[in-house]
Amino acid sequence: MQVPLLDLKAQYAAIKDEVTQAISNVCETQAFALGPAVAEFEEKIAAYCDSKYAIGVSSGTDALLVSLMAWQIKTGDEVITTPFSFFATAGSIVRLGAKPVFVDVETDSYNIDPSAIEQKITKKTRAIIPVHLFGQVAQMKDINEIAKRHNLAVIEDAAQAIGASQDGIKAGNLGDYGCFSFYPTKNLGGFGDGGLVTTNREELAKKIRIFRDHGQNPRYFYRVIGGNFRLDGIQGAVLTVKLKYLHEWNEKRKKNAALYDSIFADSPVRVPKIGANNVSIYHQYTVTVPQRDKLQKFLAQNNIGSAVFYPKPLHLQDCFSDLGYKPGDLPIAERLCNEVLSLPVYPELTSDQVEYVANTVLKFYGIS
Repeated sequence: MQVPLLDLKAQYAAIKDEVTQAISNVCETQAFALGPAVAEFEEKIAAYCDSKYAIGVSSGTDALLVSLMAWQIKTGDEVITTPFSFFATAGSIVRLGAKPVFVDVETDSYNIDPSAIEQKITKKTRAIIPVHLFGQVAQMKDINEIAKRHNLAVIEDAAQAIGASQDGIKAGNLGDYGCFSFYPTKNLGGFGDGGLVTTNREELAKKIRIFRDHGQNPRYFYRVIGGNFRLDGIQGAVLTVKLKYLHEWNEKRKKNAALYDSIFADSPVRVPKIGANNVSIYHQYTVTVPQRDKLQKFLAQNNIGSAVFYPKPLHLQDCFSDLGYKPGDLPIAERLCNEVLSLPVYPELTSDQVEYVANTVLKFYGIS
């Protein structure tokens, strides 16, 4: 049996006709940058996210960048975030001349540890970027309380958490801004790059709309310097089609995750721990395992795809060497980088495929 880490072709085959028609409609209008297809998507995704405002942008990275720009993050400012995330989380901070200040993560959730945040706050701290890693929301109640005490912005990196929730509140509504990615491999993926910023405050939404279009307001009049962060019309059309199926796809991911959980019970495999007040959408099903690299090779030999997200923490990346971090500074994140492995969890997986993957993992550890 062959089980890839992700099979986008299977998803496309089921909605091909709808997607083709949606793209054709955009071609007829010739509205390729923003336009009616993007406006329709923004309205529908705002409703899905339970947000008052949703602004389409060019990528998840640009969602973070434009949110920081709109908050006037600048050279010399500090932004607290996690070292266990995709590069864009910290890269967006540095691109504005600000300094990322890394805080270690929780062993079970993989998300930033709120109890370690306050000691890293200085007079230069302007914001916190928690990351809802692998589809589970970080501990936002504690994070927001800290931010309120110190008058800090909270920008959710929800790139992997579209549809996830905490205490019944969906990701993207738990901070000042929520930033999402529609990279093709995401639970809601486009036909290229795309992103979104959500907020429930009108004045913040207005700023994002201005900054995403070079800073002009009205057209050709500039009070601020923005960027070219517009969402393409074709992406808006494709995402509108896919949005109809997102809840169903997320439910199937949860079902696959539950089957993994049951099979891995009482084994060396430590499964994702989801908080009692959280609903995860399992962007990845990420386990921590002994002999991770050998296991990954064993899975490949058995035609099973897997991936390591992430093999090296951000604070130890060469491009951030000037920040002065050294091995051992953030031990949990560093350990997880050597232990985590993501297994196939996409919605088109069959139960037989999930069982094959799980049983192959157990076979590696001598369990049958």
